[in-house]
Amino acid sequence: MITFQNIKTNIITATILLACTTVNAQNDTVRYVGKTLSNIDYHHGQLSPAVGVHATQIMRASREHPEKADGFGWTYNHQPMMAYWNNTFYLHYLSDPSGEHIPPSQTLLMTSKDGVTWTKPEVIFPIYRIPDGWKKEGVEGVAKNLDAIMHQRMGFYTSKDNRLFALAYYGIAMDEKDDPNDGKGIGRVIREIKKDGSFGEIYFIRYNKTWDKSKSKFPFYTASKDKDLKKACEEILSDPLVLQQWVEEADRDDELIPLQKPYKAFSYYHLPNGNVVGLWKHALTSISRNGGKSWDYMPLRAPGFVNSNAKIWGQKTSDNRYATLYNPSEYRWPLAISTSDDGLNYKDLLLVHGEVSPMRYGGNYKSAGPQYVRGITEKNGTPPDGKIWVGYSMNKEDIWVASIPVPVTSVVTENVNDVFNTLPDGQELKLWNTYDLSWASTKIEKKADGKKWLTLRDQDYFDYSRAERVIPFASKMEAVFTVKPEQNNHGLLQIEFQNKQGLPSVRLIFDSDGELKVKNGARLSSVTKYEANKAYTITVKLDAKNRQYTIKVNDGKESTKIFYAPTDGFERIMFRTGEQRHSPNPDTAPDTDDYDDLPQTGKLIPEAVFNIESLITKKL
Repeated sequence: MITFQNIKTNIITATILLACTTVNAQNDTVRYVGKTLSNIDYHHGQLSPAVGVHATQIMRASREHPEKADGFGWTYNHQPMMAYWNNTFYLHYLSDPSGEHIPPSQTLLMTSKDGVTWTKPEVIFPIYRIPDGWKKEGVEGVAKNLDAIMHQRMGFYTSKDNRLFALAYYGIAMDEKDDPNDGKGIGRVIREIKKDGSFGEIYFIRYNKTWDKSKSKFPFYTASKDKDLKKACEEILSDPLVLQQWVEEADRDDELIPLQKPYKAFSYYHLPNGNVVGLWKHALTSISRNGGKSWDYMPLRAPGFVNSNAKIWGQKTSDNRYATLYNPSEYRWPLAISTSDDGLNYKDLLLVHGEVSPMRYGGNYKSAGPQYVRGITEKNGTPPDGKIWVGYSMNKEDIWVASIPVPVTSVVTENVNDVFNTLPDGQELKLWNTYDLSWASTKIEKKADGKKWLTLRDQDYFDYSRAERVIPFASKMEAVFTVKPEQNNHGLLQIEFQNKQGLPSVRLIFDSDGELKVKNGARLSSVTKYEANKAYTITVKLDAKNRQYTIKVNDGKESTKIFYAPTDGFERIMFRTGEQRHSPNPDTAPDTDDYDDLPQTGKLIPEAVFNIESLITKKL
């Protein structure tokens, strides 16, 4: 019999349980306790950079020059996933001809021994044709000459037998607005990557229940004669932390998925006590005390975290600390890193990627910025350099990789004394932040005489190369650097002295007309002419209090100039082969159905080359 007392008791019990859960969530959850927030008016968010980040564009989309890109000329590239195995970095990403959810679709794989030089993309999961006549439950239309849509919230799995497998998902979109991740697709596939670089056969590891298995192009894994592959599949199917990544693509009621809720893009790491921190899109978080089999509370937005609908990545770092990487705004810029001593309390916010390249190609559901960041999961290898390695896409168009030195810091305490030819091989740019593109590179190069220089090349009509050095804060300082341009009739090199937030007050310019100039407010004034293949040693003395600086070129006369913007001091010196971008901005219209390519998307410009011999700074 149900009585008022029973109802009252049940309400009290439920209230107590809810209160306990709320208190537990408040006391044992990921949170941001720092004070730094990003400023979306700037692509870099006015964040201080994590020192030594090397951002490398490993695949630049080009419809006009496919031989320089993926070999196909496809311009929608997204969702990169990474692993480290067999002393090699692996990255795969999905690719469509022009827009999200518009077939055909395939997954491409790239590899690298050093994380800098990557192989040309090759197909690991090919285009999948849906049988004509197929009808998708709850969606109008009948398939006719329709291909599947690739999607992947999980990329790799390293088995207990140390074999590497790639995984991806084939979904179905009947039109460009239909969701291929509604649990009504085909299913998830798996394929072994072998040590010699070859691939095994493709198998399905899990079907969507609405799919007709008899129409499958690839066999189910149980049909394989490879006992080790079947063993790896069973490992995957019994691991809650692996399976939790399948949410959204899997059946909504898939009994294998521990938390059957629409929380997307799961990443995780372990705390020293064995608990698991889970992270999802929108910076949702929860704690599991049993390896992901259940969660203490429904995922809630991590207190203090600012994050929209792009992915967030979390991991333990090689110094036994923790890091999360994400876009700390309602936009997909900048890409930032936050660190924690205990895996729960995150205390800082530093810049990883603060550039938003022009979106050259229009496309369905394309978003501006460096986004969908993913690193290497706990079971998928550990690079020996101890760095954090992450992959991400730019504008859902180009594929990037960034390495972040550990320990993560934004502070440099020693004056700069970088004479590149005297620094150990491979360590020349240890404290430099580089922005290194396929068509505009930033690298140490050894010239014909055997001497090493930091070389910035640029033949990219839409972008530029860039190198940045964090320096000890100084309100009064001197900087001496030597630049040798290889031309004086085209190209551009800007040198900026910036504050902690990346705001410049002084700009020097090797301009395309053969003159070295400085920025005086809205105008430029000439300092001297420069010649191709001649070295120029420039001495700059800066005084923030008096808002002035002096400049001397080689043994020439010292001249006095005024800052074009006030500052309290300097913490960064930037070398860049183009004008700083300010678009898109918070008021730029979002993607619409009426998207267009930019003009001259295949244009290459005559290559400009600027060589930097050295940079030396001191406080005055």
